[in-house]
Amino acid sequence: MISRLIGTVVALKPDRIVVQTGGVGLTVYVPASVLQALDGVGEPVELVTHLHVRENELALYGFLTEEELALFELLLGVSGVGPKVALSILSTLSPDVLRQAVARDEPGILTRVPGVGPKTARAILFHLRDKLTGLEAQAVPLLTDQDAEVIGALTGLGFSLVEAQTALQNTPRDPSLPLEERIRLALAYLAQG
Repeated sequence: MISRLIGTVVALKPDRIVVQTGGVGLTVYVPASVLQALDGVGEPVELVTHLHVRENELALYGFLTEEELALFELLLGVSGVGPKVALSILSTLSPDVLRQAVARDEPGILTRVPGVGPKTARAILFHLRDKLTGLEAQAVPLLTDQDAEVIGALTGLGFSLVEAQTALQNTPRDPSLPLEERIRLALAYLAQG
């Protein structure tokens, strides 16, 4: 079992990277958070990993934190959730937002993830309900419909989902602000970075 990988990034793709270590280049499928954290090709990287074994394939999945890896492995235990869907969930939702969706029994949050329908969302909530501990229902506010519209506008302008979520988290969450103003504030935040 490969549980940790330390090496140099030699290639970046939208859903995976190639890490060279010990003279070998390994393809590692990663969530968007890993891609956003990397400075580019030639940079060192350290990932905690999950080796997914199937009849005709070995696939390596990498994460920056033990928490993301644990959530990925919990998601794999849900009927109907394979590694690609689990990775899509972790690319779309932060671990905190996933915990909040489970704590509040909000399948609508999960159905915003590509590849997750209502039935799968319910299965995920049911499976994770007793497995996630330390849920603090007020810690992170869930996405509202207006939040989703801001994210949709930013991704429509070419920003990545992670960039859009980061911008949203760094703007005021005042429900009285008009949608246009929230988008303007998010764009101003992105312009600073």
